[in-house]
Amino acid sequence: MRDFLRNGKLLTLMLGHFTVDSYVGVLPVLYPLLIGKFKLDLATVGLVSLAYGGMAAISQPLFGLLADRFGTRFTGLALAWTALTFSVVGFVSSFPLLLALAFASGLGSGAFHPLGALDVRALLSTSRRSLGMSVYVTAGTVGVAAGPLIGILLFGVFGVHGTGFLVIPGLITGGYLLWRMRRRAGGATTAVRRAAASSHAVPVFALAVVIAVMMSRSWTVNVFQAFTPTWYRQLGYGPEFYGPLATTLVLASAVGTVGCGSLADRYGRRTVILATLVLTVPAVLLYTLYPGPWAFATAILIGFLAASTAPLLLLMAQQLMASRAGLASGLVMGLGFVTGAIGVPINGAIGDAIGLQKSLMTHVILVIVTIGIAWFLPREAEIECLGARQESVLAVSEQT
Repeated sequence: MRDFLRNGKLLTLMLGHFTVDSYVGVLPVLYPLLIGKFKLDLATVGLVSLAYGGMAAISQPLFGLLADRFGTRFTGLALAWTALTFSVVGFVSSFPLLLALAFASGLGSGAFHPLGALDVRALLSTSRRSLGMSVYVTAGTVGVAAGPLIGILLFGVFGVHGTGFLVIPGLITGGYLLWRMRRRAGGATTAVRRAAASSHAVPVFALAVVIAVMMSRSWTVNVFQAFTPTWYRQLGYGPEFYGPLATTLVLASAVGTVGCGSLADRYGRRTVILATLVLTVPAVLLYTLYPGPWAFATAILIGFLAASTAPLLLLMAQQLMASRAGLASGLVMGLGFVTGAIGVPINGAIGDAIGLQKSLMTHVILVIVTIGIAWFLPREAEIECLGARQESVLAVSEQT
């Protein structure tokens, strides 16, 4: 762990990841204000998440392709764009304009994630990639966790106009990221162009399974993070309760991400992913059946288990498509994002019909189905066999 924390470029990328994902964390505590301002129901307010997450998702494969071809020099600009557009959300006077800004802000997030993941992959040695990528992803998770607290503080003092202050961290961090990573851009561009020149066949079935599991995990994580504040507000709790609860849910996933990354380097990614899926079933049941102060304990279980495997799935996709690692990053994260974004209004509509508690409980069924899909995840030896030739081409390109 100390080796990772001494890597200046990795720390810079972690700072950027923290900042860009903090905007995602602000959204759930913004929902109650938007519901009151625009007279929305749960399904309609979920469209804001769909607009932001959907644009972030569908644009990621495109930005991944561009990164494979042209490099990652504009990561900081993507962060600054996200900050600028998100900060205006609290000042719009119509719901269509609100959705337009959510689309625009999601575009910046969609650009940042595949570019950042591609840079991080190039900085890590093969033997430590699971833990290293997990550490990087944890920075984003901590950003999501900090988002509700930042939002509660700003909105408590300034109301919905508090979004205006959110431009400051994005502009500062984006500018620093551009300056800190400037010397890497040329080398990265050369490497990715040579890697993109290779033409090895992609293991479609294995990649499809990885993406399917990522989509399911993202759906569960997004829905629980998005609707926990609204559910507990319906139960009569105030922001001083559901804000920290939402943060606990996300912080637990940060701890789980690092822990699962370390376990995956030792026992294999497939084993760790399957174990977390099986344990998620009782965790979801406990969280939904027994709301109240003890939810802080079950939220730790949900967060630890549901979100912790994302970097493992990302690395699987990158290794299966080593010669198109940017595209792989965009596909697995993008499709995961869009599923999570679509899942929010879906579960919102279910919540309007049968209540949020039962809506959240339906994820037990989703997790059980996902366990069956995850059984077909490739083992470590299979991934090494499938990706060996692509990895060797990429390694030669990076050393040239």
